[in-house]
Amino acid sequence: MPTYEYECRTCGHRFEEFQSIKADPLTACPQTGCPGPVKRLISTGAGLLFKGSGFYITDYRSDGYQKAAKAEKDGGSSSAPAKSGDAGSAPAKSDSTAKAPAKD
Repeated sequence: MPTYEYECRTCGHRFEEFQSIKADPLTACPQTGCPGPVKRLISTGAGLLFKGSGFYITDYRSDGYQKAAKAEKDGGSSSAPAKSGDAGSAPAKSDSTAKAPAKD
């Protein structure tokens, strides 16, 4: 539930109220002896605090990526198969059916 900030239009008293989003805004000042109307103010709200691990993009990488990164860090080779299109993943095919250009 959010905390709303209010200000009395009569006495200028400012206060905060912890209310449900569905609750109607307050209308009367809570100060003793002041029956003045209040208005809800636009406030900055609360800041977000990210504590602990789990907030880096690398924390959510796939298991295969993490294993390959660990193997690379340890100096070993990756056990994951190379993808097609990667440099050095497959030997170049020789085209034995290609004909040499004819000499004139």
